[in-house]
Amino acid sequence: MRKKMIVKDHPLLSIRRQYELLDVNRNRLQGLEPTANTEDQKIMVLLDSIHVREPTFGARRLNAVLRRDHGYSLGRRRLRRLMRAARIRVSYRHPRTGIRAGGHKIYPYLLCGLEISKADQVWCTDITYIPMARGFCYLACVMDWHTRGALGWAVSTTMETTLCLDALTIALATGRCPQIINSDQGSRYTSAAWIKRVKDAGTLVSMDGTGRWIDNVRIERLWRSAKYEDVYLNAYATPRELGKGLADWFERYHATRPHSTLDYRTPRQFHAEEAA
Repeated sequence: MRKKMIVKDHPLLSIRRQYELLDVNRNRLQGLEPTANTEDQKIMVLLDSIHVREPTFGARRLNAVLRRDHGYSLGRRRLRRLMRAARIRVSYRHPRTGIRAGGHKIYPYLLCGLEISKADQVWCTDITYIPMARGFCYLACVMDWHTRGALGWAVSTTMETTLCLDALTIALATGRCPQIINSDQGSRYTSAAWIKRVKDAGTLVSMDGTGRWIDNVRIERLWRSAKYEDVYLNAYATPRELGKGLADWFERYHATRPHSTLDYRTPRQFHAEEAA
């Protein structure tokens, strides 16, 4: 009988060697997720800031700006890894924007040629990367296309389907319900849990075309406003601080911040006038 050994972690032993000594089959090993160190986090913040200003810049141009303005010169693999972690998707038409979950149904884009002229006709939703002083979070939001109101939002340290469902639940708790909810084709929005929740609310499912960031342009503008007017200015240290800060900003966004596209009215004022 082969003798079992209990081996404590040792800095001179590789992880693979430790598993071999523990008599674990090599095909059972699973690679560890890369963790972002302090320098990676700084670079991700810079990448996000550049991307918000110049959404059409790809990896090469981002690398050029990092090298020119900030003194960082990254390898291609590292740069792409950080872009994926920061959910940076270049805004131009390309064959495939990401890997969808196998077997998930993709729904058509229902907004093409549609005149959106009233509140709760169309809601849109998305997830964005939020940098913090140490680490990062993800923000999901559900927004009314016509009034620009952010009806529900949620923050999490992980990018899971529950994050999107939490934002949708908060939006539906307002007592309002749209005819259509539009999202991208990411695995969270094609998951069975998301589709069921949307259909149970009596709403049609719509999804952006492949590589078509402009199909959800309303919420892309919301991300830009939130980051430049709040996130980048405050450098929140913890998810709790981030949540409190965003709550204050969203309240100002609805109640006092004038919107040029709404003839300098607030979303709350605009919706009240439409409903009257």
